[in-house]
Amino acid sequence: MGSFVRSLTPGQQVSLLFVAVFGLLTLATVVQVLLSLREKHPDIDADAARVRAQRTLDNQALLRTSWIMAIVFWVGWAAGPRVAIVLFGLVSFFVLREFISLSPTRRGDHRSLVLAFFVVLPVQYALVWTGQVALFTVFIPVYVFLAIPVVSALRNDPHRFLERNAKLQWGIMVCVYGLSHVPALLLLEFPRWQGNTAFLVFFLVLVVQTCMLVQHLAARGLRRPVAPAISDSFHWRSWGMGLLAGGLLGALLSGLTPFKPLPALAMALVACVAGTLGHVVMKAIKRDRGVTHWGGASKSVTGAAGLLDRVDALCLAAPVFFHSVRWTFQL
Repeated sequence: MGSFVRSLTPGQQVSLLFVAVFGLLTLATVVQVLLSLREKHPDIDADAARVRAQRTLDNQALLRTSWIMAIVFWVGWAAGPRVAIVLFGLVSFFVLREFISLSPTRRGDHRSLVLAFFVVLPVQYALVWTGQVALFTVFIPVYVFLAIPVVSALRNDPHRFLERNAKLQWGIMVCVYGLSHVPALLLLEFPRWQGNTAFLVFFLVLVVQTCMLVQHLAARGLRRPVAPAISDSFHWRSWGMGLLAGGLLGALLSGLTPFKPLPALAMALVACVAGTLGHVVMKAIKRDRGVTHWGGASKSVTGAAGLLDRVDALCLAAPVFFHSVRWTFQL
């Protein structure tokens, strides 16, 4: 099987990957529908029924997330790196909008918001477009970090100045800086490994999503989560099982990457640790804002589409994975 896959062209390898991914998602969807049609047990109490209903909703949300991400990455791969950069730029715009919608702003923040949406975001993705790796990795953490409070200060509004600017800077870091590293993977050039960079994106997404899915399923029935006020599905045991699943998947996919099995395992673990812990951090922000979901009119005050719920782990895993790959291969 391995020799057959290696004999395919890069485009055929990625096509085969998508056939497998969409096949697994279709199977998971059928199983989810069949489970939802099971006869309800009249003898269970109200609390148990509520817990079961919440788990069903969580599973459906996770499945929708996987479908959306698979479709987005398929469109990005089929259209080419340039279109993928534009696509992720649009995704950054909408997730930043969702993040800011939960952070109360004042009149003095308007110029900073305009700077974030219509200057910082397009410049960051333009740097990715042109392959300016040395600049796009420091543009937001250095220059934008210093520029945002200057623009806010010139508006002459000191009320909760530090808190307001910290929220905006954090939103830009997660929604623009972090997510921009996903299409940046397509522009990396590896010696003796040309034309396969699209698979790095799928490698990152698959291992992180697998880790989160296994962690979520393994948390069922476990008690005493690590941070119950933030997440009731994060336990050390379930987290370890998720990392194991993501790492093993990464090792199995090593034949389609520039990594050998052990480095592939290490890279998968790096991505999974960053993604899962980043997801917990984003949950903490949601709890601080008093919501359980970034979007969805029935579950959030934003009225947005909840796109940030789908990519929050990826926003924090992508830059760590990107720089780990560059450091390993000295690119």
